[in-house]
Amino acid sequence: MFRVERACRLGRMSDTNPTNQQPSQLFIVSDSTGATAENMTRAALAQFEDYLVHITTYSHITDRRKLQALVRLAHKEDALIVFTLVNPDAREALYEAGHKHNVDCVDLIGGLIGGLAKHLGGLQPRGIPGAKTSLSDEYFRRIDAVEFTVKHDDGAEARYLDQSDIVLVGVSRTSKTPLSTYLAQKGWKVANIPLVLGIDLPNQLFTIDQDKIFALTIEPEPLHAIRLARIRNLGLQPNSNYGSLEHIHMELEYANELFRANPTWPVIDVTRRAVEESADLVLKIFMERKRARGRETTIRG
Repeated sequence: MFRVERACRLGRMSDTNPTNQQPSQLFIVSDSTGATAENMTRAALAQFEDYLVHITTYSHITDRRKLQALVRLAHKEDALIVFTLVNPDAREALYEAGHKHNVDCVDLIGGLIGGLAKHLGGLQPRGIPGAKTSLSDEYFRRIDAVEFTVKHDDGAEARYLDQSDIVLVGVSRTSKTPLSTYLAQKGWKVANIPLVLGIDLPNQLFTIDQDKIFALTIEPEPLHAIRLARIRNLGLQPNSNYGSLEHIHMELEYANELFRANPTWPVIDVTRRAVEESADLVLKIFMERKRARGRETTIRG
């Protein structure tokens, strides 16, 4: 059994809501990760104002005794139980315990399973939580990758670059962040490092495995247009170096000199290229390198 507690989620508090209001307790119970139930619950909570809720998620719960213990705990803490249990016996056990201890239990998946069974001509559901175990590992890998990538955006936490799968390097507005996010959603831990004139690059960039690093470039004129649009959107001074075409040429020349000095970094031109296209190109090179390294290891072994 895994237990995850979330900090109290705060709705939009009105002036009349006392700051010492005690949070309502909400238990999420699942025979898998609990992610589906938690996402649905948070979506429902978004419809309410002026509330405090403390969410505790209990995942991988399949044992009847554990279900009964959770119901007793919910009764003690006056908690609502929201659950996703695919096994009908487990759902029945939870309902029985809830009725016995006067605990409200909300089933998020049982009704859907029953409706699908009827719609599919009486086809019986498998009722096996492990049916999605193979997907759960992939799910967790992607969640870890997204969390890592968010923490390592725009040069943050550079001391952990060695833990990344892929490192993107480029001047501002070369799609580093959207490309990082897209790759992270595919399960890759991505860090990105901005190239800024006059600011030294982190030493870790040159000590990690250089096959991880990908250089991003763009043509000056499209970059100029992108930056001018950003300046207008942010209300910045239009005459800043950030939007100067001359300064952009200087930045790109600095970047190109760095890329020439590090020939193992593949250079990806993102000009007029969709994020998906750039990601496909990065992953193609990345996987080719991994396969080549695997063959080398096999030969040496």
